[in-house]
Amino acid sequence: MTAAENKTLTFAKQILQIGRVGLTEADREQLRRLILDLLGVSHIGATLPWTQEMIAWAESFRGSGQAPVVGTNLSVAPSIAALVNGTAAHGYELDDTHDASMSHPGAVVIPAALAVAAQRGSSADDTLAAIACGYEAMARVGMAADASRVIHDGHHPTALLGPFGAAAAAARLMGLDEHDLARAWGHALSLAGGSMQFSDEPEGTTVKRLHAGYGAHNGVLAAELAARKIGAPARALDGKYGFMALYSKSPKLEELVVPSDGALQIHIISFKPYSCCRLFHSLIDGLREVSDDFKLKSESIKRIVVRGPGVLADQHMMRRPTSVMAAQYSLPFVVGATLVYGPHRYDSYREDKLADADILSLADRVDCEPDADIEAHYPAFMGTAVEITRADGTRRSATVMSSRGTAANPLSTEALYDKAQGLVREIQPRVDLNAARGKLWQAATGRDLARLFGAA
Repeated sequence: MTAAENKTLTFAKQILQIGRVGLTEADREQLRRLILDLLGVSHIGATLPWTQEMIAWAESFRGSGQAPVVGTNLSVAPSIAALVNGTAAHGYELDDTHDASMSHPGAVVIPAALAVAAQRGSSADDTLAAIACGYEAMARVGMAADASRVIHDGHHPTALLGPFGAAAAAARLMGLDEHDLARAWGHALSLAGGSMQFSDEPEGTTVKRLHAGYGAHNGVLAAELAARKIGAPARALDGKYGFMALYSKSPKLEELVVPSDGALQIHIISFKPYSCCRLFHSLIDGLREVSDDFKLKSESIKRIVVRGPGVLADQHMMRRPTSVMAAQYSLPFVVGATLVYGPHRYDSYREDKLADADILSLADRVDCEPDADIEAHYPAFMGTAVEITRADGTRRSATVMSSRGTAANPLSTEALYDKAQGLVREIQPRVDLNAARGKLWQAATGRDLARLFGAA
């Protein structure tokens, strides 16, 4: 068997070449923006109850490595830090997304890369290149697997794809070659998982927060095992029982190619201005249009119809969520919370709002219908149409295909900084985000970057 016939090995070689001759300035700028966005999200995520429990668990590993744990002065082994920090990064439903793979690469790849870089004392440039490798691998594996079908079949892409992205980032920093990375992906194949069951239950939803942590941890672990030459399949992606055979009904192996023009997936990442499922962001932008910038009174609304991909009705119509996670995944609740409190009240999904009569009253007026035209562009475009019927019978509708924060409708670096500031404002002692931003753009080592996520 030649390397050319082994698509896993060929893809691994291409991934590891990213940044070998230097990233472009546009690449470096985007990577810093991705880290800046995750910085605020991770620090606030570290204060949440489940992350606090994860930090307490990690305390027993104190001194096992040089990787910082977010929001603390604790340093542990890279895989442990990746697990905790990935969980923190995914804890507020505000981490970045790659729409075509329906995954959250930042919350997986960045914690994994920074943990390994801190352990190894990697340069900042190598760390940025490793993050680019991880994003590219995670995104392209998801694109090749046809992510919309993957999620429809009940697999959560962030957990499922994450180990492949994290392993790629870790392998790049560890100096592994394509054979080692293919072996790491062989381990990742057996470690990969992540069920969507959390979306179908009102309780037990906290596990979804850990999905990014699982992906980060398992990818680092897979790379470490591969570095030890512990055997694993070499055709993890395209083998007879490889990832595509197990998880994809219609694989597109042509997506397992890094373009020769150097156009990287980091440039088509969507940043999240709203703390809910990414699928609802175009809906929120549409609600802004049809509700006069959220000034429409609840009592004047008779019915709200949302049209979009079939997954909205299949997985997101729980009307009485009983956890924060379920609320952020509930289309009716998100509509109600947005119309009552506006789109930027991050606290509108907390426990004290779950029984909010105003939110629930509006949620009961929400219906969801499939839209074949919007479905045809999904998941590359996570569009929706929304129609409000007022009490007087008049109707107003809007369709949004590219919500705020997408590559087609981007957020500026200043907007990302403001988002992060709004999050860390709640933290005591307060994180000096302005100083952190300066250090981010001046960092010389990966350890410098990792320390931005440690204690203030």
